[in-house]
Amino acid sequence: QVQLVESGGGLVQAGGSLRLACAASGFTSNYYHVAWFRQVPGREREWVGCINNAGTTHYSNSATGRFTISRDNSKSPVYLSMNDLKPEDTAVYYCAGRATMAFRATCPSENYRYWGQGTPVTVSS
Repeated sequence: QVQLVESGGGLVQAGGSLRLACAASGFTSNYYHVAWFRQVPGREREWVGCINNAGTTHYSNSATGRFTISRDNSKSPVYLSMNDLKPEDTAVYYCAGRATMAFRATCPSENYRYWGQGTPVTVSS
């Protein structure tokens, strides 16, 4: 059974930094993508970025330059490091996973099958 568990959310002042972690387990495939999404109540879930097993990352326009997704190896947690946080970054952050057949396959921005419960991030002004 695939499980994704986020941690690291909390309250931070504008301009501050936060690092979220996503621990994934139960994947039977050798390779899988991990993505980060966020959602504000009443709004659609927004893709933040993703990483494949090779460590290649892709980001949304809003995340580029301030957010970094990383992992030490294919079995380690996936991290979302957020810098220069703004009040508009306030949301519940989710990690999501999907299996893939190729080590270097490009991670997509949609169609993720497995989801964590989310961790809230609040940025005060």
